Amino acid sequence: MPKLRAFLFIATTLAAIAVAWLLWPHKQAAHTVVLPVAERPAGGDFTLQTANGPISLHDLHGKVVLLYFGYAKCPDVCPTSLSMNARALTALSPEERSKTRLLFVSVDPERDTPASLKAYAAYFHPEMIAATGSLEQVAAVARAYGVGYAKRPPQADGSYAVDHSAQTYVIAPDGHLAAMIDFGSTPDQVVDAVRKFLP
Repeated sequence: MPKLRAFLFIATTLAAIAVAWLLWPHKQAAHTVVLPVAERPAGGDFTLQTANGPISLHDLHGKVVLLYFGYAKCPDVCPTSLSMNARALTALSPEERSKTRLLFVSVDPERDTPASLKAYAAYFHPEMIAATGSLEQVAAVARAYGVGYAKRPPQADGSYAVDHSAQTYVIAPDGHLAAMIDFGSTPDQVVDAVRKFLP
């Protein structure tokens, strides 16, 4: 009987720990929301600022656009995702690449200026476009694409992190949201997704 009680106690404790772990707001997973097809956001056109002036999604009609939301001071998720997308862009043939654009939108316009974003994007791929806007403009674009993001309370030195969704959005040449690529996908999977919609 004592052995049975000990076994039940251990089993109950382990189950409680497992449930607590699943419910705990992990830094990366809590804000990485991949919506099912039935709940896919509407997407749509928008205009934001780059270091070379304003850019609108309709300026890129006729091309497949890989759209990613993040911020330049992101320590891990953004560099991983942008590197993966940049490698996919490089893997395309020159003709395919001419019909594809990688667009990075910062959800941290308080720190990310168009000029600093241009320099940041260049680390990943020379053809990557980086843009942002006012707090209101960025929020409107994020809402249209179902992007979740939240600024964390600042540290003592004033620095802060921004939790954000981590999927890549595939915009078809006609401008509609065609697919979403999960965080952690491979460059080959991105290449396959792009090729499905190339004109």
